[in-house]
Amino acid sequence: MSERNPVVAGQFYEGTGPGLKAQIEKSFRHKIGTGKLPEVNVKGERKIIGLVSPHAGYMYSGPVAGHGFNALARDGIPETIILLGPNHQGIGSPVALSIADTWKTPLGRVRVDKETGEAIANACSVVELDENAHRFEHSLEVQIPFLQYLYQDKFSIVAISMLDQDIEVCRALGKGIADAVKEKNIVIIASTDLTHYEPGEEAARKDKLVLDCILRLDPQGMLGVVQEFEISMCGPGPVATMLFAAKELGAKESVLLKYANSGDTGGDYRAVVGYASLLIRK
Repeated sequence: MSERNPVVAGQFYEGTGPGLKAQIEKSFRHKIGTGKLPEVNVKGERKIIGLVSPHAGYMYSGPVAGHGFNALARDGIPETIILLGPNHQGIGSPVALSIADTWKTPLGRVRVDKETGEAIANACSVVELDENAHRFEHSLEVQIPFLQYLYQDKFSIVAISMLDQDIEVCRALGKGIADAVKEKNIVIIASTDLTHYEPGEEAARKDKLVLDCILRLDPQGMLGVVQEFEISMCGPGPVATMLFAAKELGAKESVLLKYANSGDTGGDYRAVVGYASLLIRK
């Protein structure tokens, strides 16, 4: 069996199980977090199809991320979580599906849903089986400890890293995912940070343009806004892909749970990174 080992444990988040659990709980309790620990509703209606979640170090974006995972907890327990994230390293295939059997974090191991991954690859020609793209990439890894905190080992993942974020690639991948999972109990998490290293007010202005498109369930408009206003959002492709898939799967509503920036957690507003948690549901 092959295992994908953590690459940012001890950097983006605490490197020990007890330390990581405490850090996640601190994120929920933070002043810009939810203010309390989540409770999983095992009888939840499972209406959430998609989630937008940040991927910076937990000390910066963890409180914002907590809003999305709190909403997931209230919604029930998905069987498989499809993780879509940008490829920051420029390594590997343009659209790379992890072929590892498990992913490991300080909280334990998560099983990879090979059946669903293969179904997505068969449904979408842009997907390539490639572990190399995942070797050093953090954007998907940092989602997993929050999920483990909620669901322990009661879920599996499919991990897809996107170097190519062209609109036609997003459209094709979104449709491929939707076709492959129509009868499955899944959630699609799109990992992205928003504006990078601009003053807080300017970041908020630009990020609102992006968020308004997501709230309208408009992936094409969002990609257009990012290009037109040169917004340094790192994961527009994963978000667009999730939106294309979610609409195919019957999404009716997008809800902004929390927007903040690194100044709100780190105190320096001169050059911030924007973070948002949004849910997309039936």
